[in-house]
Amino acid sequence: MATLKKYDLTGKEVGEVHIDDALLEVRAHPQSVKDYIVAIRNNARQWSASTKTRAEINRTGRKPHPQKGGGRSRQGDLAAPQYKGGGIVFGPKPKFDMHVRINKKERRAAVRSLIAEKIMGNCVHVLRQEAMSEPKTKSVAAFFANTEIGTKRTLVVGENFHSQEGIDHRNFAKSLRNIQKKEYLPIPQMNGYELARCHDLVVLESALNEFLSIFGVNHE
Repeated sequence: MATLKKYDLTGKEVGEVHIDDALLEVRAHPQSVKDYIVAIRNNARQWSASTKTRAEINRTGRKPHPQKGGGRSRQGDLAAPQYKGGGIVFGPKPKFDMHVRINKKERRAAVRSLIAEKIMGNCVHVLRQEAMSEPKTKSVAAFFANTEIGTKRTLVVGENFHSQEGIDHRNFAKSLRNIQKKEYLPIPQMNGYELARCHDLVVLESALNEFLSIFGVNHE
């Protein structure tokens, strides 16, 4: 049975959360996980990069030097790509409708597999956190300094800000903004790229049921 350590905001260990090993027996093919992450990155691109060809460069059309008599190679005009400020050969042009469709079952399988790997690697932790009346970066930074997480890249996940139930963690999320390699994401916005990118995953206790529902169960 896998065990997640539970901490309070001071970094003191206050308990454990046990997860059935059967829930962690989810596997996704490595190629499927890679395709999913690549699709996320491609869909995040604007595809708006645009360069000019030699036909679009606004430069004089006269020859740089006479064709013959100088001992130099023949040149057509200064818009040629070999000249500074000339056109770009095979450069990027704006693209449209480049969205890559992600299969829902493959996405869920990849997310479950990535989370299971982190749980088995003791990289998932639970934080018992009450609502903050104001952002407190110093207090949150002390939590990371006093735990085994330290300076590793960490993703903190909690409830959706737009939810009317549970604790509002907006001020907690704001407290992470000035701490390097630390990010906050509501669980519905969690994706495979962010999971693969971080080393540790911190789950707020108030959102633990929502987090475990990814595996199709509720924690009691």
